[in-house]
Amino acid sequence: MQPAESAGVPMKRRQFASVAGLALGIPALPAFAQKDLPLVAVVVPGSASQASTRIVALRAGLQEAGLVEGTHYRLALYFADGVAARMPEIILEAGALKPRVIVSAGLGGTVKRLLPDVPHVFTAIAADPIKIGLIDNYARPGGNTTGNVMTRGGEDGSMTQKRLDYFRQLVPHFKRLGFIGTSTNPVVVDELAALRSMGSRMGFELVHHPLQRIEDIEPALAATAQDGADALYLSGEPLLIANLPRTVQAVAASGIPAVGTYPDFGRAGLLMSYAVDVDDGFRRAGLYVARILRGEKPGDLPVEQASKFTLVVNAATAKRLGITLPTTFVADEVTD
Repeated sequence: MQPAESAGVPMKRRQFASVAGLALGIPALPAFAQKDLPLVAVVVPGSASQASTRIVALRAGLQEAGLVEGTHYRLALYFADGVAARMPEIILEAGALKPRVIVSAGLGGTVKRLLPDVPHVFTAIAADPIKIGLIDNYARPGGNTTGNVMTRGGEDGSMTQKRLDYFRQLVPHFKRLGFIGTSTNPVVVDELAALRSMGSRMGFELVHHPLQRIEDIEPALAATAQDGADALYLSGEPLLIANLPRTVQAVAASGIPAVGTYPDFGRAGLLMSYAVDVDDGFRRAGLYVARILRGEKPGDLPVEQASKFTLVVNAATAKRLGITLPTTFVADEVTD
């Protein structure tokens, strides 16, 4: 975030936001040069470093639409660093700056509840946005909210099945699948329903020790291993991706092969992940922000469903686990 966007923000937050903005390549323009430009606020549950490529993609979408930061708009960036209690806080801080548009990643429901009158573009949403009350329908969302979802059908159940089909090619004989996630998040509800259905058909048992906070992940993994889980499925809810380094480290320490959702999971060290390209979702969010800045209403812009998916396999993790990648297994990305 630029120093010019620090008005009304406590000094500790102001210093962090300014440093984060510079790290992401935001030009340190003087306040007077940008004070009259429309403000676009971005709220992210993770860290600035984790979101760096997302912000680049957001700017790319805006530029694709003909808008350049510092000339046509200004950005204010807020990061919760994976701390759930800070997520409402950063949303309210962003709202205090009276942005023309707010962009949220995985926090759409909270943004709509706390800032219902602010035009809002959401991305990185795996749950059905109608079911969680974000929109009225896909074609005409209504109100001040629109964006893009991470699935083709709005719910993550179909993606969960596809993801596990790929995973079974790498780990074909697991009998107990440990689910790592909370219990009430809408994404979790869809994932668990799909996994239970698949378990009855494919002959595996589901083991779930729910998390309440990220500090629960190590004891949950220990309990899951004690229950005899020989494979892991990591939820796509914000808690885990926002705390990616700790999540991946804890899974690696367990020695159990794991499948995750976002491409970041596979790149960071999980055996496999399969999902929509999150950066592309930010790019498309940038295109919608540009249309709103030009006068279109969010409620008139149809919610976009995912069309670009990425299958990531971590070759180094496969080797460490003693897994040989089948010659018939074709990944979009093989990483070390």
